[in-house]
Amino acid sequence: MSEQSENYEDVTIYGLDEDVEEALLNAHDECTFIWSNREGWPVGVIMSYVWRRGRFWLTASAQRARISAVRRDPRVCIVVTSTGSSLPRNKTVTWKGLCTVHESREVKDWFYPELAAALNPGHPARAAQFQAFLDSPRRVVLEVEPIQRISYDGAKMGAATARWLAMHGPGRTPET
Repeated sequence: MSEQSENYEDVTIYGLDEDVEEALLNAHDECTFIWSNREGWPVGVIMSYVWRRGRFWLTASAQRARISAVRRDPRVCIVVTSTGSSLPRNKTVTWKGLCTVHESREVKDWFYPELAAALNPGHPARAAQFQAFLDSPRRVVLEVEPIQRISYDGAKMGAATARWLAMHGPGRTPET
């Protein structure tokens, strides 16, 4: 389809550019957070996040199974897709990372306002109330340090397909 490929076997050539990835991570506030349970099975849930300081920041109550799981094994995965954001669809990034569980007042004091504002843009009163709800006795903050990424930009694949069709004509496949 592109200069490097005549089919869709290797879509790694259609990765997100750094600026597009940064825009995606800042445009969205929802991700899939994935960890391993005690038996080694991957488990994932949708969680709100903010992307700050080159890290993913999330929160949950300490009695949640995912908290004991990441304390046992800090290897996690975060998936963010452009669906539901202000960006065009068909863009995604998956990050393998290491999760640190924070309980300190210092981390909570900067994180809670950031998350509350991100989830309630333009509504400071609602953000303040949400922040107050977050500040509960068992709540912890998760910091995920990105280690390895996999990304995909469907616009690049679409452009490569259009170039291939322009050169070879519609109705023809790479094998014909």
